[in-house]
Amino acid sequence: MSRPKSRLVAIGAVVVLGAVACGGSSSGGSPNAGGSTAPKGDTTGVTATSIAIGSTQPLTGPAAPGYSEIAPASKAYFDYVNSQGGINGRKINYTYVDDGYNPTQTVTQTQKLILQDKVFAIFNALGTPTHEKVVDFLNTSKVPDLFIASGCLCWDNPSAHPETFGWQPDYKVEGKILGDYVKKNFPGKKVGVFYQADDFGQNGLAGLQQELPAGQIVSKQSYQLTNLQLGPQVQKLAAAKPDVIVSFSIPAFTADLKLSMLKVNFNPKLVVSNVGSDPLTLSGLLEAFAKQNHANVNGNQLIQGMITDYYGPAWGDTSNPWIQLFKKVHDQYDAKAPLDNNVLYGMAVAYTFAEAVAKAGQDLTRESIVKAIEGGLDPGWGTVPFRYSSSSHAGYTGVQVGTIKGTSITVTGTPMTTDDQSGPITPYTNPQAAPPANGVPTG
Repeated sequence: MSRPKSRLVAIGAVVVLGAVACGGSSSGGSPNAGGSTAPKGDTTGVTATSIAIGSTQPLTGPAAPGYSEIAPASKAYFDYVNSQGGINGRKINYTYVDDGYNPTQTVTQTQKLILQDKVFAIFNALGTPTHEKVVDFLNTSKVPDLFIASGCLCWDNPSAHPETFGWQPDYKVEGKILGDYVKKNFPGKKVGVFYQADDFGQNGLAGLQQELPAGQIVSKQSYQLTNLQLGPQVQKLAAAKPDVIVSFSIPAFTADLKLSMLKVNFNPKLVVSNVGSDPLTLSGLLEAFAKQNHANVNGNQLIQGMITDYYGPAWGDTSNPWIQLFKKVHDQYDAKAPLDNNVLYGMAVAYTFAEAVAKAGQDLTRESIVKAIEGGLDPGWGTVPFRYSSSSHAGYTGVQVGTIKGTSITVTGTPMTTDDQSGPITPYTNPQAAPPANGVPTG
């Protein structure tokens, strides 16, 4: 989930402010319940009964469709955990604020969360170029920067950014697996690529090119988030006459790509990265964009058979115990939200955070939660494992290819795992473990 890059001349000042603010916090906070002395380490944001965390999210702006559902869904799961007594007796208080996917606002809002609100950690902040503007500040300030909502390769850098962890599969891993699928299922067919002109699209393209024969890709067209007019890119793609288009795009641009192709009677098979393929979000965007141009379409019909990927059970898998858990949480705490994969994402990543807190133990500190994650976490809702260790801060290790059927993604075959280098793509056959009986991890 990636957004436009912009220069920020004041970032050095932000880092300095963060370092100053952090200087006296290594023994801050309140002692843990049941202990007579404070734990060794930084307990900012932690009391005997609560943990304060924060996040920047696209509640408005071009990325808001779909993505604005994620943070409320995470909060719904935390509210559920709190109703069960919290984690080690502490309730999770989650504050998420709007940055509009504007990197300048990301810096301002992150500063406020750290320097004024004094949260324990930043959780699931969304966006690649937006979060790139604050990652140095958070690490200089020694604030856990956990489970970023972006698959950028840049989050897996423990030596430079020891506080930062990814969560979803990185875009190169996803690109490799999609490339392998296209190579095997469309052998010799011409392939066009449509991609976002930042780390999201470029990482995905790199993975795709690693698996596809060079001659199979006949056109590569990028887009900028500031321009929804895709006529020139679509004309160039159509001129190359590909049989398949692979798109690394956010939902708004996936929808605009599809409508722009319809205008010129260009209808190749469409393969779309996970972050841009949520069925309910796409259906709504297709109909809204068409209406703006005085046309009517059936959005759901237009996306049937679209190929994509996923790394957990989707809402349509109603027999899955994770779906049963999250639907119960949704119905009780987030019932106005649609049952789509953005909501599912928010609950799943919140479960991972709760597991990390539980594993860190009663004496919760900023240092202890980082060590807990580096010690490894169960995949939870995910159908592939995490890669967490002291030398890797990458998240899920792969995806499973599927297609859109009805209003959900139906996965096929076996989940596949790989690395972001030249490692092989291999099936992952370990069965998924069920969630705890009460839906709350114990570490």
